[in-house]
Amino acid sequence: MHFAQMADGMAPLLEEVELLMSVGANLLVKSLSLFSSASVVRCSCVAPVIKSFSTSTGGPPKRPLTAYMTYVKEMHPTISRQNPGVKNVDIVRKLAQQWKMLTPEQKQPFQVASSTSREEYKLALEKYKAQLTPAETAALAVEKRQKVAKRKAIRRKKELNSLGKPKRPRSAFNIFMSEHFEEAKGTNMQTKMKSLRDDWERFSATQKQMYIQLAEDDKVRYKNEIKSWEEHMVEIGREDLVRRKERRAIKAKTTKDTKKKSKVTVLKAKAPKKKTGTAVKKTVKTAKSTKK
Repeated sequence: MHFAQMADGMAPLLEEVELLMSVGANLLVKSLSLFSSASVVRCSCVAPVIKSFSTSTGGPPKRPLTAYMTYVKEMHPTISRQNPGVKNVDIVRKLAQQWKMLTPEQKQPFQVASSTSREEYKLALEKYKAQLTPAETAALAVEKRQKVAKRKAIRRKKELNSLGKPKRPRSAFNIFMSEHFEEAKGTNMQTKMKSLRDDWERFSATQKQMYIQLAEDDKVRYKNEIKSWEEHMVEIGREDLVRRKERRAIKAKTTKDTKKKSKVTVLKAKAPKKKTGTAVKKTVKTAKSTKK
């Protein structure tokens, strides 16, 4: 079946989707009282006509928007017009709050639109993959793995930051650069970096010594902080975040301390109890009665 024929076959479905979205838009306006009649017109048109994902450009089709992103895309222009001068980040934050306030019925039109887009995307992706050569398919797989690895690295970095992992020590040049970046020559980051690198290379050993010493002090700071942090990670059961070498050392130290405590406890248990004054008196009396 050709793609155009599939689009014709889905026309009735799209009519129903558009009707649902019109109802959802009206509910949205009544509940929030934030949007003009122009917003309603925009909301009623959320359900898109099936797009033909062209593969003639050589790239894969774009991934479909989620229900929330569909909502943001449709409502952003209206909120932007109603709040001139407001930063984009604040507009998005406001839209996020409004999305949370919507009922499941009010979110449904956007969810239906997102679901329809996902189905379109799957068909377009299959069509795109079918025309690829084996070499292009392999390259696409490599690119996908790289993206997944990058996302994992970003998530891991965020997790480490939330757990308070100490920042790595800075080099002498990095310290010099952070102190003189604002005054460096150049109109953008690239030219400023080049200027600072040239200045650093022209420095004598004496001029660099101060920054080298600061870098050494930062290494000591990092060594102490990372040791405490890794010990804490072991305590809370996050050994996976500790370096392997340090993990073994911390485990050995913990085991040694545990054994030491156990030994002290055993010795205390075996030690004879000291006789109290009353017990001593009783012993003396018993000895006297025996003599008699």
